Amino acid sequence: MQTNFLSQQFRAGFLAENSTACPANATICDGTSCVLPEDNFNQTLSVILSTILTILLAMVMFSMGCNVEIKNFLGHLRRPWGIFVGFLCQFGIMPLTAFLLSLVFNILPIQAVVVIIMGCCPGGTASNVIAYWVDGDMDLSISMTTCSTLLAMGMMPLCLLIYTKMWTDADAIVLPYDSIGISLVSLVVPISFGIFVNHKWPSKAKIILKIGSIVGAVLIVVVAVVGGILYQGSWVITPKLWIIGTIFPAAGYTLGFFLARLTGLSWRRCRTVSLETGMQNTQLCSTIVQLSFTPEQLELMFTFPLIYSIFQLTFALLILGGYRVYKRRCVKTKTDVEKTAPKEDSKSSAIINGGFVSDEMK
Repeated sequence: MQTNFLSQQFRAGFLAENSTACPANATICDGTSCVLPEDNFNQTLSVILSTILTILLAMVMFSMGCNVEIKNFLGHLRRPWGIFVGFLCQFGIMPLTAFLLSLVFNILPIQAVVVIIMGCCPGGTASNVIAYWVDGDMDLSISMTTCSTLLAMGMMPLCLLIYTKMWTDADAIVLPYDSIGISLVSLVVPISFGIFVNHKWPSKAKIILKIGSIVGAVLIVVVAVVGGILYQGSWVITPKLWIIGTIFPAAGYTLGFFLARLTGLSWRRCRTVSLETGMQNTQLCSTIVQLSFTPEQLELMFTFPLIYSIFQLTFALLILGGYRVYKRRCVKTKTDVEKTAPKEDSKSSAIINGGFVSDEMK
């Protein structure tokens, strides 16, 4: 009979003073030691939250799909310049930034590994909701999220092999392909239904979109708050990881925006790429670390995904607030309304954007 117990040793002096030193739930109490059942609170909570999140996020992604024009969406897939730039940000900038931060702050090897795992987990669905609120390109946002989740099947093992080999054997990290597959299905299916509804009943799609965008925004905040309150020991973390958890998402947003701008994307798409870069799939990261490391190791790094989640949301809300203030005070015309470009400039724009002539102003 196999049992998982955590053995706790009690001091003899304490036992002498208190004969009831063994907790009531102790399975075995033998003089100087008690055996307690393993605390599976975090694991149970993770399963519950994951189930609820999957259902709610599917509903939110359905509403986000109601804002997607099938013609524009397919245009991004046929001429994927914006998706390619996002790919460079998500699988280039983020893992490299994680690696450099780990070196600069000289954290423990096991902590460096979790930081790099976080950098390799793109495709956070919260980015689609925030992109909507900052008037981003929803067609690009959703196509980036979908493609990055699909490409993660191959790119995550490659990035982990490159960046973690100085600290650990990449084979020791277990990638939950089933979770990635579930994430992909929970994206593609509801988004497809949303696109269909928008195509058939555009007026109803607008109503669904408004409701879904509000629900999605509330859901993001609630999940962060509930996770922070309920995860036991979530705030027991080294100060270095706190600092990295603050810098990392801010660097992702900033570098993603500037790379998108340097490659010629419009301001609207720059905002979209920035959000898609900085907002990572923290739930996937938590799943990977729980599958890959022992309970003793988890104590040193399990809560980093939660810290990252809190700060990525904080900075996203700051971006949203700053954009709304700018839009109200500085933009007198419709946001990102673009002038008609001369015909000769359209050709050069087509070359820059991989053959796709955008109607957006650069």
